[in-house]
Amino acid sequence: MFSEQHAKAGVTFPQGFKAAGVKAGIKKSGNLDVAVIYTEKEAAVAGTFTQNAVAAAPVFASKAVVKTGKAHAIAANAGCANACTGEQGDKDARAMQSITAEALGCQADDVIVASTGVIGVNLPMDKMEKGLKQAAASLSENGSEKAGNAIITTDTYSKACATEITLGGKKVRFGAIAKGSGMIQPNMATMLCFITTDAAIDSKLLQAALSEVVEVSFNMISIDGDMSTNDMAIVLANGAAGNPEITSKDADYETFKQTLQDICQGLAQRIASDGEGATKFLTVNVKGTKSFCRCQDDRHERSQEPAGQDGVLRRGSELGPRDLCGRLCRYPDGSAEDRGEVWRHSGLCQWRWRGVR
Repeated sequence: MFSEQHAKAGVTFPQGFKAAGVKAGIKKSGNLDVAVIYTEKEAAVAGTFTQNAVAAAPVFASKAVVKTGKAHAIAANAGCANACTGEQGDKDARAMQSITAEALGCQADDVIVASTGVIGVNLPMDKMEKGLKQAAASLSENGSEKAGNAIITTDTYSKACATEITLGGKKVRFGAIAKGSGMIQPNMATMLCFITTDAAIDSKLLQAALSEVVEVSFNMISIDGDMSTNDMAIVLANGAAGNPEITSKDADYETFKQTLQDICQGLAQRIASDGEGATKFLTVNVKGTKSFCRCQDDRHERSQEPAGQDGVLRRGSELGPRDLCGRLCRYPDGSAEDRGEVWRHSGLCQWRWRGVR
């Protein structure tokens, strides 16, 4: 599943999927930075997203697509996160959808969008538009590797895999690309993960399977204790394999879910081991707790944070957007911290921190 051959196959391994990665000039390095994944045949879609209270614009745009249960494409960029960018960020995320949809001949609400990179900076939409159009024109059944490299930031390599199983007497394929690196802390991690499959499965069951699998994979990894603003894991299932559609939690559903779990756990391990500054990969086994939720107790999670991170709370005005997004706004109910207050000023990314003790 994680061989070099399978890594190159990635998201285009399943029938009916094409992908591309191009250089749009968004990354300062000049490397690949815009990716498009496309299936002409309409796909069931499922997604899980960051639980950070400060979520980026593409997260909200993509959540709306997932609610429809159907999609045709994923458009993603690296180099600019489009996070903490206010109303302009929302407009830019919607523009990404519209530009991609027009280039592919589908509807804007058929397009998942994702961004990763620098926080608090608006997307350079002139470069983005050019990149999206170029990627749409470059779609290929061999384009997964470039697409994978186009979404990485400080990763040392693109994470990818592919595998094949049998469902209902039909060969069914799965493929994936993912990126991670810094700001990794449950729930979800600072990551983008795009999974494709040619299995036929009801969108609600697809969502149920992904949500359950993410709890025991991506939601279990941590690198630096910071929760990102842009995380998402997306699955597209276009049904091109011709297996009888999975419409109940039967044996085929369990086989499908187990394969999805194997993919996500394998990718999660690779994301953690390739984390920003990581030199060791540590597995923590918890035994004797009364429930799974107890294993994820917040106090236990915070005990895993590097001690040096406590210093950010004493830097006063030097606190940056990354520090605040990760440390102060990680919990959607606002209950994480009682040591201060934080405000977001739309479009300006201005932060204030007070009451440290």
